[in-house]
Amino acid sequence: MQLRHRYRQVANAANLTTPLGLMVALVGRARTRPGPRGLVLATGYRLPVPAAAAFTMGNVILTRLPAERLLGDRRLLAHEERHTWQYVALGGVFYWPLYGLATAWSWLWTGDRGAANVFERLAGLADGGYRSMPPRAWWAARMRRLAGRDGVA
Repeated sequence: MQLRHRYRQVANAANLTTPLGLMVALVGRARTRPGPRGLVLATGYRLPVPAAAAFTMGNVILTRLPAERLLGDRRLLAHEERHTWQYVALGGVFYWPLYGLATAWSWLWTGDRGAANVFERLAGLADGGYRSMPPRAWWAARMRRLAGRDGVA
């Protein structure tokens, strides 16, 4: 394992997000196994929330998918691995409220929880199964009015 991956592993253990991820995996009856680059794969996750195909808590990637399918989907795995670095950058548990705000903003702006979410965009929208979307029509109209492009002041 490269030094940077060991650093991420230690940082996410110290900021308690990996231990919390392991607890969620246990509650969700997921099977855990070591993954590449110090990640932990928690497959067969059974709780109904969140609705995502996969999600990350510290260095733990939780998914309803079997391990072989997750490992075979290099783009999804890379997307989730990018989230592990976001936990390091934000000091762990600060990630969750900030992610919640970014999700709320994305839904308000586009009607989709991921399209304008800065964390999903930085992790690679398409890799995570998201698509880019324009602002909702009423936001776009409001922005045009504010910019003076509608002829209405």
